Amino acid sequence: MTLEDALAAGAFEPDLSLWDAWSPEEVARRLEGLRPPWYVAGGWAIELFLGEQLREHEDLEIAVPRERFPEIADALAEFELFVPGRDLTGRSLVWPLAEAPDALERHHQTWVREPPTGQWRLDVFREPSSRDTWIFRRDERIRLPYSAVIERSDGGIPYSRPELVLLFKAKRPEEPKNEADLAAVLPRLDRARRSWLAEALALVHPGHPWLEGI
Repeated sequence: MTLEDALAAGAFEPDLSLWDAWSPEEVARRLEGLRPPWYVAGGWAIELFLGEQLREHEDLEIAVPRERFPEIADALAEFELFVPGRDLTGRSLVWPLAEAPDALERHHQTWVREPPTGQWRLDVFREPSSRDTWIFRRDERIRLPYSAVIERSDGGIPYSRPELVLLFKAKRPEEPKNEADLAAVLPRLDRARRSWLAEALALVHPGHPWLEGI
């Protein structure tokens, strides 16, 4: 899609300096009682597993089965929802959710904006699934029941098991934060979790540099 087409569809360049993400506790409060198997993803999931915050975060990501996303949208009806993506030149854009059927199919993220402040509060991942089975977005051969995907913090916040987070982060092993997360999590994983991660890495990223240490 050209920039002109995107702008005609209501897209605009987001001001990334306005990211002021909620905490996992705030998201859990706002989604309390919601039945979809939503859970905290990304770096925050690592820290919920570890029980401590390792660094500052620019955003907060949660994930939900794609077909259950409307329930998340209903729970956040007081906020504005946008689909982030890029035009043909690589320019970062966001499309209003209601005006973005094509962008919704091409991209898995949805950003949540607070109308009074214009601040971005949350990034919702719409993930592939089959009934109660989670499907890895980057390789559908990797599947798990949601009961094996989601854990809960001492405060009851649902989060992705850390070995799944590391599998996503393995796409960019050179990033310092991903290396730091691996170093922090790996000593805390038992043999079964290490074996699962090693097998998944070997399947998705043969010869990955992390395999030697796992």
